[in-house]
Amino acid sequence: MAKQRKPAPRPSAPPKRAEKASADTGIKAPPFFHNVLLQSGLIFAFAFLLYANTLNHGFVLDDSIVISSNMFTEKGVEGIPGILSKDTFFGFFKVEGKETLVSGGRYRPLTLVFFALIYEVFGNNNFVFHLFTVLLFAFTCVVLYRSLILLFEPCMGVDRSRLLAWLAAVLFAAHPIHTEVVANIKGCDEIATLLGSLGALFFTLKAYDTQHSKWYIAAGVSFFLACLSKENAATFLLIIPLALWFFRENAGAETKSSIFRVVLPVLVAFLVFFVLRGSILHWRFGGEPMELMNNPFLKIEGNQWVKFAPAEKLATVFYTLGKYIWLLFVPLMLTHDYYPNQIGLKTFGDPVVLVSIVLYIGMAWYALSGIRRRDPVRFGILYYLITLSIVSNLVFPVGTAMGDRFLFMPSVGFCVLIASWLLRLSKGLKLMPTLGLLGAILLFFSFKTISRNSAWESNEKLFFTDVETSTNSAKIQNACGGVLFEKAIATTDTSTQKAYCRRATGYLNKAIAIHPNYKDAYIARGGCHYLLGEFDAVVSDYRQAMRIAEN
Repeated sequence: MAKQRKPAPRPSAPPKRAEKASADTGIKAPPFFHNVLLQSGLIFAFAFLLYANTLNHGFVLDDSIVISSNMFTEKGVEGIPGILSKDTFFGFFKVEGKETLVSGGRYRPLTLVFFALIYEVFGNNNFVFHLFTVLLFAFTCVVLYRSLILLFEPCMGVDRSRLLAWLAAVLFAAHPIHTEVVANIKGCDEIATLLGSLGALFFTLKAYDTQHSKWYIAAGVSFFLACLSKENAATFLLIIPLALWFFRENAGAETKSSIFRVVLPVLVAFLVFFVLRGSILHWRFGGEPMELMNNPFLKIEGNQWVKFAPAEKLATVFYTLGKYIWLLFVPLMLTHDYYPNQIGLKTFGDPVVLVSIVLYIGMAWYALSGIRRRDPVRFGILYYLITLSIVSNLVFPVGTAMGDRFLFMPSVGFCVLIASWLLRLSKGLKLMPTLGLLGAILLFFSFKTISRNSAWESNEKLFFTDVETSTNSAKIQNACGGVLFEKAIATTDTSTQKAYCRRATGYLNKAIAIHPNYKDAYIARGGCHYLLGEFDAVVSDYRQAMRIAEN
């Protein structure tokens, strides 16, 4: 009987690459950075303090959909079965069929379950909801830090990996692009998705390194919870094996097999979610609605809405992709509203579109052409491209041209990229000048984040702040007009009422000019005309609203 040969022990990382990484940099981290527990606490505190000024804010924007006007959330624990068995928007619309107004439906029950539990204990307390959101974000920053250490350490050594993880985590915590997610309670779905996805990555790495079954189970559970938060967790089905390939072993057939085996719990978790989502939403995956507020890729031809030509849509998408890169580097013109026609129809003759195409082709070429080097820069680029793809409107329509919130998950790749560049810079300038540069970046980011948070205090403040940026959005023009109309209704002073109505009419006129079939704007403007005593205009606006409703 032939003697069975024992397989050689699998190295946790390719030693040659680890030696090369150390030789390339010669970076020695101060002892301060070696205390992972201390750094975790400091990162948590830093992230929390950045958003502490949101704790007394009210419910804003879509918070009503998931909390204050959601019949399931308002029932507390009793409403959880409804949350788990219905479309996420059903509790808001409260009528069978209306939730299908959102293309493809939505099944994101996890954060609504959290909200129902909070409502059960604390009621409609906006402070507690904001506190929960900020704590969840701060914890996510810590998990990012710990996951990056675990990911990079075998190939990069202790000093370099901990510095890189720390740099990326503090950049992520401070980046102003995240204000829409953290200052808006509804953004918990984005936070929980990233948290669960990072948890799945962390536990998968643990499973790969130790082969303990508990880590396999934890990875599957964590990823399932991420999927229950938001569907874009699916991109980690590519990110996790990519991370293993980059930072654990050489790409031989044995490695590919071991990677598949260790990722299997995550894949099974996604398949379970996919079947669950499909059965609850009756396998609706949606098309492209022919209404401008739910499909920004429409234009008027022959007095009717038609879809953009494929070339027009592609050019417009690349314009938004270029704008995403700009906002990551220069987060100055932030807004919650990119509805039509803030991002209008673009063509391949637009210089911004051409620059964006060159940038994205260049990033993809750089990452893929040198992929066998498996360095953090290339991984950061591929992470960014993969996680952005699902919200880019290239894969399927997301209902709006773009949104700051869509960068929450992809920005991790950007932060890894910048952190890697800062480490490379420290090779020539030494560590302290590099930390000084980081300090300047963090100071700017932190100031911008804290100041931007104040805009999210209330709907009124948010609308009248962002209308200065989103000047061509029909939705925000209508929102400003609606706020003023409500103020007019609430006052008993005739002169004040008329002043509000005149101001409201200005915003509503612009909304209708941008979107001629905007029913809500006609209704609000008709109400203003009524309070102004302009009754012929009232009849005209309401008739137009009825014609639009009939269609």
